[in-house]
Amino acid sequence: MSQVNLQQFVKNGRKIIGAVLNYKDCITDNAPEAPILFLKSLSSYVEEGNPIRLPRVFTKVYHEVELGVVIGQKCKNVSIEEANKYIGGYCLALDMTGMCFVGKAREKALPWDLGKGFDTATPVSRFISPQELPDPNDIRLWLKVNGEMRQDKSSSFMHFKIPELISYASKFMTLEPNDVILTGTPAGAAPVKHGDVIECGIGNILQLKFPVQDDD
Repeated sequence: MSQVNLQQFVKNGRKIIGAVLNYKDCITDNAPEAPILFLKSLSSYVEEGNPIRLPRVFTKVYHEVELGVVIGQKCKNVSIEEANKYIGGYCLALDMTGMCFVGKAREKALPWDLGKGFDTATPVSRFISPQELPDPNDIRLWLKVNGEMRQDKSSSFMHFKIPELISYASKFMTLEPNDVILTGTPAGAAPVKHGDVIECGIGNILQLKFPVQDDD
């Protein structure tokens, strides 16, 4: 693999791909036969030390803790068996969701990108190397709001595993170094409001803290 500085994936990434309904405890009806993916804007990134801002146009924004996969090498039409070769590393992420917007859009079969891609909708950690996370398919993800545990589950509960997500996405678009695939969230996603503090963690590797504020 050619040398790429993945430490700066936020600055150098070309796209963020998210997965929905990818934890078994979130699937209430028939399980999807293929991954359900969407795109998030790069301007939605926010790093620790900065607040999550709630857009004025939204009345209900949910937290969703997720494992992010950082692509390490350009790839297209990758098989499931070969997909792991293109993983450069990982990050801990939140997929903040304007549920008031997304819920209505789903009912009317309309695009719901704005509910997922607003400014500060993708809080992320630093880059996590594969050496720090040798088994991404069985790592604890947790999230607290104001000290109350909201989400706590192992990534082993993912419906589509990481190689399946990479392979499927690569059938439609070229994956490039520093791109991030968000692998879905477990049950427990719920609204946050101005003044809340979100804390989340991944195994014993790292923890994040983000204050929540109304947009100016």
